Amino acid sequence: MRMPTTTYRTDHAALPQRPVLRAGQVDVWVVPLDEPPARIERLRRTLSPDEVARSETFRFPEGRDSFIVARGTLRAALGRYLQSDPKSLRFTYSKHGKPALHAACGGGALRFNVSHSHRLALLAVTREREIGVDLEVVRSDLDGEALARAFFSEREVEALLRINPEQRSEAFYRCWTCKEAYLKAIGQGLSVPLKQFSVAVDPNAPAALLKTPTLPASPASFTIHVLATASGYAAALALEGHPERIRILGAANRPSGNETFPHRMDTLR
Repeated sequence: MRMPTTTYRTDHAALPQRPVLRAGQVDVWVVPLDEPPARIERLRRTLSPDEVARSETFRFPEGRDSFIVARGTLRAALGRYLQSDPKSLRFTYSKHGKPALHAACGGGALRFNVSHSHRLALLAVTREREIGVDLEVVRSDLDGEALARAFFSEREVEALLRINPEQRSEAFYRCWTCKEAYLKAIGQGLSVPLKQFSVAVDPNAPAALLKTPTLPASPASFTIHVLATASGYAAALALEGHPERIRILGAANRPSGNETFPHRMDTLR
C-alpha cells in the first residue's frame, strides 16, 4: 500500500506550549522556512553568538534566513519540552557533527535530529534513543537511475530497476531518504559510503533496514519509517528500537496541530 501524501503547514499558535513526550513516542515538527522578517528577527535573537556568526556566512539572504528559522525553531521546540528559555540551550557536537543537547541544560534524555530541503525543515524529537531524519525536495529533472548506480548498493540498484518506471522516482527518493536518515541516526553522516549497506526500495512494501556488515550498529536495533510530510517532498525517519507512535506537529488540516497517528511497525528483514 502506498503512503499517502499530505500537505502540512506549521501553525505556531496551534503547536502545544507544553508538549508531553512519552516513552516510545517520536514527535516530528514540520517547519516551513518562509517566515516574515519580524519572526525571523525574533528567532535570530534566540541564537547563540556562534549560530549568528554561522548565519552570516551564507552568501544569499534566503540561505541565511532559512538557517535562522530552522535553528531558532529547534531552540523554541526543545525549550517547550524542557520548559526552558530557548536562548539558554547549549549544544555539543559529535565527531561527524551530529548535535545533541548539553547535559547542563537538563535535556540529557532528549534526542533530536533536523533536516531541511528547499523551503521546508523537519525536526524529530524522542527520548533516550538515537534518531535521524532526512527530507528531500522531489525534483523532476533528477536522473535517479544514474545517481543510484553511483551511490546505491548493487542490491538496491537491482531492486530499483525491477520497479515499474512510473514508481521509480518515488522508490529512488524513498531509498535515498531512508539511507541518509539511518546514517544520521548512528551519527556517521556521509562519512560512510552509501554503498556499504542496503534498505528496502519497493514503495509498495514496508520500509526496512537490511544487512549492514561493515557498520557498527546492528540493523536489528534500528527501524526505518517513511514519513508523509508535505507534497513535493520525500522524508524518512530512522530510530533506535520501535516507536509506539509517531506524532506530526504543525498539520494544517488538524485544528489542534498535535494529532496522534496510529503507527504500524515496519518489519525488519
